[in-house]
Amino acid sequence: MTASASVNPALVNWTGHEGLPRFDAVKDEDFAPAFDAALAAHEAEIDAIAHNPEAPTFENTVIALEIAGDELSRVSALFWNKAGAHTNDVIQALEREIAPKMSRHYSKIGMNPALFSRIDTLWEKREELGLDLEAMRVLERHWKGFVKSGAKLDKPEQERLAAINEKLAGLGAKFGQNVLADEKNWALFLTSEEELAGLPEFLKDAMAAAARDRGEDGKYAVTLSRSIIEPFLTFSDNRELREQAFRAWTARGENGGETDNLGIIAETLSLRAEKAKLLGYENFAALKLDDTMAKTPDAVNGLLMQVWERAVVRAREEEADLAKMIAAEGRNHEVMPWDWRHYAEKLRAEKFSFSESELKPYLQLEKIIDACFDVAHRLFGVTATEKKGVPAYHPDVRVFEIRDASGKLVALFLGDYFARSSKRSGAWMSSFQSQHRLKLKNGGIGEIPIVYNVCNFAKPADGKPALLSIDDARTLFHEFGHALHGMLSNVTYPSVSGTGVSRDFVELPSQLYEHWLTVPDILRTYAVHYQTGEPMPQALLDKVLAARTFNSGFATVEFTSSALVDMAYHTAETLPEPMALEAATLERIGMPKSIVMRHRSPHFLHVFSGDGYSAGYYSYMWSEVLDADAFAAFEETGNPFDPQTAQKLKDNIYSVGGAIDPEDAYKAFRGKLPDPDAMLKKKGLAAVAPPSPAT
Repeated sequence: MTASASVNPALVNWTGHEGLPRFDAVKDEDFAPAFDAALAAHEAEIDAIAHNPEAPTFENTVIALEIAGDELSRVSALFWNKAGAHTNDVIQALEREIAPKMSRHYSKIGMNPALFSRIDTLWEKREELGLDLEAMRVLERHWKGFVKSGAKLDKPEQERLAAINEKLAGLGAKFGQNVLADEKNWALFLTSEEELAGLPEFLKDAMAAAARDRGEDGKYAVTLSRSIIEPFLTFSDNRELREQAFRAWTARGENGGETDNLGIIAETLSLRAEKAKLLGYENFAALKLDDTMAKTPDAVNGLLMQVWERAVVRAREEEADLAKMIAAEGRNHEVMPWDWRHYAEKLRAEKFSFSESELKPYLQLEKIIDACFDVAHRLFGVTATEKKGVPAYHPDVRVFEIRDASGKLVALFLGDYFARSSKRSGAWMSSFQSQHRLKLKNGGIGEIPIVYNVCNFAKPADGKPALLSIDDARTLFHEFGHALHGMLSNVTYPSVSGTGVSRDFVELPSQLYEHWLTVPDILRTYAVHYQTGEPMPQALLDKVLAARTFNSGFATVEFTSSALVDMAYHTAETLPEPMALEAATLERIGMPKSIVMRHRSPHFLHVFSGDGYSAGYYSYMWSEVLDADAFAAFEETGNPFDPQTAQKLKDNIYSVGGAIDPEDAYKAFRGKLPDPDAMLKKKGLAAVAPPSPAT
């Protein structure tokens, strides 16, 4: 690929190890001119396709669109990776500028009448084109994408829709930056033994490292990184400090001033509702669900409420048990949100005779990474080899080659595991490059996927291993399941590659992969003590497995309340003040005051820092219905690594991307669609009777 004279070639010609970008050759100031050049180049390509004098064919229109904009894709991949995983003031300023500019660019493409005319012509005569199933899916996606981009609207409505999309892009960028700022700017520094009471050594080590990073050597920092705040809330004996930290954690994005997100939420919801109406939908949820497995808001709310009713019954039983523990200590306070994790941990220790701190020495990050790779090898025949010394976008990031059973390189994988102030919270998977088999303009045929995982585990002190909680380990498996979805992709067209599937199907490969963490053979092999190297004792392993559904009411209420509020926002006929709607929704469903949403609205990044999971947070649970049933396919064989079942899983789920309808893909693997029973059983809620309706 030939870069424009003003563009740093390292942004678009990736000449690093096995085709990796040369991250070390890219500077922050390179991005602005590169975006300008790449946007102009893509616009010229689109213009050439739209005004091709030849009659539209699948090749000169759809395939041409599939490979257009490669330079823009490469610049974007590098920039958005940095904006999420290693940002700074320069990148954030450019993000606020680029997000609306990109929206404007893609709105112009989506509303290009000459281009849509060609796509529409092909769609109308699709049955005559002799397309295979994947090509037909690609054509359908392009056609529906143009329609949802406003291609059929009149000019004034198109202009309004473009303005809405541009504004939403800017609001989403600002929302995420505000949350990051609140997380970065808050820390609680502790020094005395009284303040540190109850904290295990692994947590004090992580807090000491966090304090050093903030220039407070010799102190211990409670930060709002989930890898520190959650264990602090779990182990700290100081209730006053737990409350202080909890209130800061749940107030992210709601602190007034420059970083307050309440106005952004209100404007975002109003613009989304207007967008849906312009496109002919009753509400934004109906628009977002149109091309998903769930199909309708009623179907989503039906599943969520079916689970909610059981979860809240179980949570109230759990709350009563915690209240007894508090009373037994001679305290007279209610169970409040900053108490729950603390007393739940005590109850777990009492009920199952083990604590999180007893388990953690057996969960070394290095070993859990090895476990992820071993499961992939046993199921799918792939191997991972770390390539030391290969530069990535941050010194902590590690590079791995992924090869198939024949030794062929099929993907590159980057692991970015530790929290830092330049990284947004949470965990995610993304790609620098997706797999496909099309002929490129430079003469090459196809590309291998370059995939990365980002996590936020607490970085240990020098010379000490990183130790994970069981939830951390599950997160690692979850994100690597997403990575495998991208790396095992075997399709022709990039738009349906890997994770290019409907939102409520994309979580299936990741959530399913979590199941193998607690396969006894995996825990016996990789859960070894960081000091002695001894495997986790069988008695402790048995307790861990027995406790899998412990506190499930709490966890399910946390998640489901967030999903229900998300749906309430995007189905509301009128839009009251957002926090009032959040409060009213929680009151309507009977939210216990001892629990808060997993993601309160002012920091609900899934929903408001872009529209990826807006009216779509439910998809984790929708996929959970699928993943519980899918793992049952292995359980029914008596072998969690059954080769025939694993091959069907790879062929029909992990490798097909969006090349076939997700319902058809699942039925090809399992023979049927599931019902929620397996999921309720996995959560330990199957036997919980929902409350009787009032008479």
